Amino acid sequence: MTKPLSIAEQLLAAQVAIDGSMADAEIVTAVTPYGYPLTRFQAAHELYKETAVLVNVQKREYGEQYGATQAMEAAWEAANAAYTITLKIARIAFKNDPNARQSLMLVGNRNRSFYGWLEQVDALYGNMIGHAASMAAMAPFGYDQPKLEAEAALVEAARVANLAQEREMGEAQASTRARDAKLDELNEWLADYKVIAAIALPVDGQKLEGLGFGSV
Repeated sequence: MTKPLSIAEQLLAAQVAIDGSMADAEIVTAVTPYGYPLTRFQAAHELYKETAVLVNVQKREYGEQYGATQAMEAAWEAANAAYTITLKIARIAFKNDPNARQSLMLVGNRNRSFYGWLEQVDALYGNMIGHAASMAAMAPFGYDQPKLEAEAALVEAARVANLAQEREMGEAQASTRARDAKLDELNEWLADYKVIAAIALPVDGQKLEGLGFGSV
């Protein structure tokens, strides 16, 4: 079973066939009667360049997505480290207050997904900060409003980092679709031309081999 060509190999194959044909007047003369004049190769060369650009764009977009993912994970880790300690303290501070335990989502396991985690931390900080009774219960453990607001800011940073990651992910996926569509167009052009070249050029000569069409 023939191994599929890599994207780099597909680009190289197209470049060799297109530029090789453009540079050889005999080839252009031979294929022109079959609908492949020089202008068609010039258009194909532009198609090749557009494809090469999109290949590089896709690589850049996935690099940016990787960076955004690392930033999001670091922000999430920092926010969760603070939250985990506060959660333990809050479970002690409100152990005899069932209403607070429910409103602050202190009961049960912690959600491992980001959005599930976000719901739980938002409940704790959102329902505690600025609430006099809650602040009074946390004060003996060294928690005042500035401390809790600082931790809530870490949560907000994780939220913002996640949005950036989602945006980069969408852009990376879009760049892949754009690259693949253009690469398909280029490969289709090359496949059609390969047939024409086999008809127009001498099979026993070096022209086909020079274009990368060793076997048609």
